[in-house]
Amino acid sequence: MGDQQVAECSSRLQEQERRIRTLSAEIDSLKNPLGLEPSPHLADLKEENARLQYRLNILKRSLQENPAESSTAMLNINQRLQQIFGEAIGAACPRVPDPPRAVTPNQQAKFGDYQCNSAMALAQTLKASGLKVSPREIAQQILENLPENELIEKTEIAGPGFINIHLKKNFVSKLLSNLLLNGVQPPPLPARKKVVVDFSSPNIAKEMHVGHLRSTIIGDSMCRLFEFLGYEVLRLNHVGDWGTQFGMLIAHLQDKFPNYLSASPPIGDLQAFYKESKKRFDEDEDFKKRAYRCVVLLQSKQPEILQAWNLICDVSRTEFQKVYDCLQIRLIERGESFYQEMMKTVVQELKDKGVLELDEGRQIMFVPGQSIPLTVVKSDGGFTYDTSDLAAIHHRLFQERADIIIYVTDSGQSTHFQLFFAAARMLGWYDPLVTRIEHAGFGVVLGEDKKKFKTRSGETVRLMDLLDEGLKRSMDKLKDKERDKVLSPEELTRAQRSVAFGCIKYADLSHNRINDYVFSFDKMLDDRGNTAAYLLYALTRIRSICRLASLDAGAVLAAAATTPILLDHEKEWKLGKCIVRFPEILQKVLEELLLHTLCDYLYELATTFTEFYDSCYCVEKDRQTGEVVKVNMWRMLLCEATAAIMAKGFDILGITPVHRM
Repeated sequence: MGDQQVAECSSRLQEQERRIRTLSAEIDSLKNPLGLEPSPHLADLKEENARLQYRLNILKRSLQENPAESSTAMLNINQRLQQIFGEAIGAACPRVPDPPRAVTPNQQAKFGDYQCNSAMALAQTLKASGLKVSPREIAQQILENLPENELIEKTEIAGPGFINIHLKKNFVSKLLSNLLLNGVQPPPLPARKKVVVDFSSPNIAKEMHVGHLRSTIIGDSMCRLFEFLGYEVLRLNHVGDWGTQFGMLIAHLQDKFPNYLSASPPIGDLQAFYKESKKRFDEDEDFKKRAYRCVVLLQSKQPEILQAWNLICDVSRTEFQKVYDCLQIRLIERGESFYQEMMKTVVQELKDKGVLELDEGRQIMFVPGQSIPLTVVKSDGGFTYDTSDLAAIHHRLFQERADIIIYVTDSGQSTHFQLFFAAARMLGWYDPLVTRIEHAGFGVVLGEDKKKFKTRSGETVRLMDLLDEGLKRSMDKLKDKERDKVLSPEELTRAQRSVAFGCIKYADLSHNRINDYVFSFDKMLDDRGNTAAYLLYALTRIRSICRLASLDAGAVLAAAATTPILLDHEKEWKLGKCIVRFPEILQKVLEELLLHTLCDYLYELATTFTEFYDSCYCVEKDRQTGEVVKVNMWRMLLCEATAAIMAKGFDILGITPVHRM
């Protein structure tokens, strides 16, 4: 069986177990205490139960014949433990449908490596059904029903009914060897799914500012995670490139910029022109009429107006791309203009379904459970953001056939997203049990004064200015450490960009995205604590250890194939367990879309490595000559495994490490 088949088999096994437990409970409820003839329904249930049990045994045998550690994919230990304990819990408590399988890593090593906490919840469930059993009794029954498995060394019951789980060291050692021989591979996906991530979303004719920073960084990292895990990812940039503002701007350019049909003003001037056009639109009735005429001409694709609009869009895109190149962001642009014709189709569908109602000339739609209506058609016949977002989600569901759609915007828009998600469900466009659609909201960027991050003059900070400042401060930091004296000019430039852009990204991603965060160059460039600077230095340090031992990639592969990774020292064991938790961390991030979980893990991995390196000799030198006299290869393999996981974590976060800093 391949990785995908194993994953599918495991999933089916869990479903069969659940059905058997449900049938068993139903059979028990149908038993006749008066000794009368059993009903035909009971006989049917017993027959189906027997068939399911037979199929379950085949599936179990299939999984046992294909142990996960022989696969090139990385094993999620937590998931595997949940499968094992799920089977034991099902056998111990057959009357409880869909019982909890709470397995978590143990925070204190003396209590084991993982802990199963299901016994307390099961005791409560059984008590509610009239059966009083202590959690410790249930925990004992669970342990008595644990199936044969490849990873548990021993178990023990602690406290009111916690089950402490100790892993086999040779099992973890094999996982580490597999990692080194096959590289950092994703866990197997049951089926390939398509993901659409809508992020960044600047406005045409305006410069990108610090407000676009979080969406761009968070959205890119989410895409990188989905891509690593094997999903098909569509990265969409839903730019604001349509509407009345372009009629205003073009009408103003006709007066102030006579060459508007052959060249667009540079982005800074364009933004100033936009502000002027908005002022005229609000104050001058004749200008407002001209602006509306330009909008109509744009919508009807009149060649001259369309040409002016295209020039404005091209200048804006060129400026956006400067930011995306610095941050290594890949995007496909589909602005509001992309959905214009689709909006007409969507509005017609809403009319045909009879969900639109008139309100002071507008056509609106109320959604059950929502107090605010969607405005689908304005009183002048124009469309709104509500209309374009409905058209966009319709296209992503029915044309792109997305299984997952993620919108990465600030949390201030959460009400809007709740509203049109609910509308799409009401219209029958998607089932939330089948398709995952989610708004990944985030807080705002604050200055060190805890107020919205602005320049001293009160203007919003331009994103390119922020990135340039990051480059300057990064170089200053490297020179303070006299790295310019040991690195070549090319190496110094690479280190400067790695530290500057890596620190800006990590400072954002290492905070819970739901909260506001304070932007501080001093803190993010600090090489102590949970910062990109510290982690980048940690990785280059590990790489330098391997260079000291004269190990290249070929030597590491050869050693990994022949050298068992010993985990006898407590710091070796702690580091080994930390490394193999990587798939669990990715699963948690995938479920919650909170990237700070990965950042916290990478920081834990780096500090755990430091503990290991300080306590365990990897390379031993002659104290007098400084020459290497001994290389402890199993420990060098631990160094390599740590570096491989850190590098993959950086890749998911969009951070580029360097070999020398």
